[in-house]
Amino acid sequence: MGESSLFARTGGAPSLAVGMASIFGTAFGKSLLGLWYHFAIMFEAVFILTTVDAGTRVGRFMLQDAMGQIWKPMGRTSWYPSVILSSALIVAGWGYFLYVGVVDPNGGINILWPLFGISNQMLAAIALAVATAMIIKSGKKRYALVTFGPLAWIMIVTTTAAWQKIFSTDPKLGFFAAASDLSAKLASGQLPAARAEVAPTLIFNQQLDGFLTIFFAVLMWVVLLAMLRIAVRQARGLPVPASSETPFVATRLDAAALARVH
Repeated sequence: MGESSLFARTGGAPSLAVGMASIFGTAFGKSLLGLWYHFAIMFEAVFILTTVDAGTRVGRFMLQDAMGQIWKPMGRTSWYPSVILSSALIVAGWGYFLYVGVVDPNGGINILWPLFGISNQMLAAIALAVATAMIIKSGKKRYALVTFGPLAWIMIVTTTAAWQKIFSTDPKLGFFAAASDLSAKLASGQLPAARAEVAPTLIFNQQLDGFLTIFFAVLMWVVLLAMLRIAVRQARGLPVPASSETPFVATRLDAAALARVH
């Protein structure tokens, strides 16, 4: 892989990079394993950083919108006190999970990765729902299937996965099932001393993941139902909330091209 050692480089990033490098090496030659490994590491870093950035921005806008329902100035995205407060709250939220992941007895990847996968897909569903509502409100309903098709698929897959993680009775799959199983073993004294010492932390983390999955799923469906309500009202000719998207403006290059044509 072009490294002196991968010893102690635990976690998902190196193992995924090794797997990707092996796949690319099979296709393009083993001599480039080092190149593909470092390409994969760079890809993961860029992907994670942009995801955190996009998630923070979306979370801030949603939080500002929610706080704006209580006090109007908090909903103004150009008002710095609102921007700073909402940004601090969102960053503190994902920063807390970074901390919890660091102190988790089983390693951070065990609590962070399920949440990352769930929240990432639910964020995609929310984005597709918002895009669908924008298309419908703009009067271009025939194009709504471009976003509604993927939205329907991701809603089915994500909701099914969330249902399994919440309600499954298999401790290896369900968050609450794992917490209950560990609680029962702790109460009956089946755990070794070292395991019993960290069991309360593990139980709390599993329950926290479960409650957050419920919150994410409810939030996703609230956005979807709001989008469907707008679609139904638009189809019936009833008034819908005014669009706040910036109207289309042709660039100067387009304007010059049009001028030459005419």
